[in-house]
Amino acid sequence: MPSPHPPEFRRRAVELARQGDKSMVQLAKDLGVSRSCLQNWVNQANTDDKGAGEKGGSDRLTTAEKKELAELRRRNRQLETENEILKRAAAYFARENVLPK
Repeated sequence: MPSPHPPEFRRRAVELARQGDKSMVQLAKDLGVSRSCLQNWVNQANTDDKGAGEKGGSDRLTTAEKKELAELRRRNRQLETENEILKRAAAYFARENVLPK
């Protein structure tokens, strides 16, 4: 599902929020997003700017880490499904070899 706001829009919104010319509430209202949504974008941008692996940083994941984690979870589900299929096939063939014909 595509995000409702394109990355360029988010980047520009974060830039405007960092300038501090307007309050977060007023800027969010002008952009047509909620204040919490804008705050989340700013927090994520701050995390991405710091980079991964810095000591004393926040517990938030960078955008790249989030993408990697989603891909690893998807791959893990796929492997678990394949493993379950192989277990069932092994049980089926083991049962077939034990029963007399």
